[in-house]
Amino acid sequence: MSSSSVLPRRIVVLISGSGTNLQALIDALNTPSLPHAEITLVLSNRKAAYGLTRAKEATPPIRTAYLALQPYLKANPGKTRDDYDAEVAKIVLQESPDLVVLAGWMHVFGDGFLDLVYGIKAPSEDTEPVKKPIPVINLHPALPGTFDGANAIERAYEAYQKGEIKHSGVMMHKVVKAVDRGEPLIVREVAFEDGDTLESFATRLHKVEWEIIVQATKRMLDEVKPVLAET
Repeated sequence: MSSSSVLPRRIVVLISGSGTNLQALIDALNTPSLPHAEITLVLSNRKAAYGLTRAKEATPPIRTAYLALQPYLKANPGKTRDDYDAEVAKIVLQESPDLVVLAGWMHVFGDGFLDLVYGIKAPSEDTEPVKKPIPVINLHPALPGTFDGANAIERAYEAYQKGEIKHSGVMMHKVVKAVDRGEPLIVREVAFEDGDTLESFATRLHKVEWEIIVQATKRMLDEVKPVLAET
C-alpha cells in the first residue's frame, strides 16, 4: 500500500552580491513562511559573490553555478549578450523550476532569457519550448515607477536630501522586458527619518526586503499545483 507526499516546489535563485536576500529565503525554507519548497540552484554572474558561499554552507548545501557576461563573450567569439542570456536560461531550465527569483541580480535580461523561460522559443533546435511559462520575479529597492534600474537607493536618498521625496520603498514584481516595470506583487513604503544617512536608510530598507522577498515567493508558489509523490 502506498501513501502520497507533496513534492517540494523548486526555486532557482539568481544573485550578484552578498546574498542577504538569498539568506532570507534559505532561512524561510520549510517553515510556515515558505513550506514545501527547496532552492535547487543558486547562480551568480560574479565569481566572488558571497551569496555562493551562503548557498554552499546551507543545510543541506545548495548547488551553485557561475556564469558572467564578459568572460562568456571572451570565450565565445561572435556570441552576443542575447546569447549569454539564453545560456543562463538553459542553465535555469535544466532545474525544471517552479519559480525563478532574482535576488540582487545585477544584469538586465533581454529576449534571450525571457523568451526561453516564458516558452516563446525553444532552448535549441531539437527541443520544444517549455509547455508552461516559468514565472520570474525580481526584488527592486524602489516604489513602482520610481528609480528604475541601478543605484535606486542612492538616487532616492539624493532626492530626499533635495527635499523632493519623504519616502521611498521596495517591491517584488514580475519580470518583463521593460526594466523594473513588471506587475508589482508586493509594495512597501519605507519613510526617511530625521538624521538619516544613506547607510541608516539602506539598513532599514534591506530589512523590509528580507520580508517581502519571502512573502512574494510564497505567493507565487501558492499558485503552483502541488505534485504528489508516491511513497
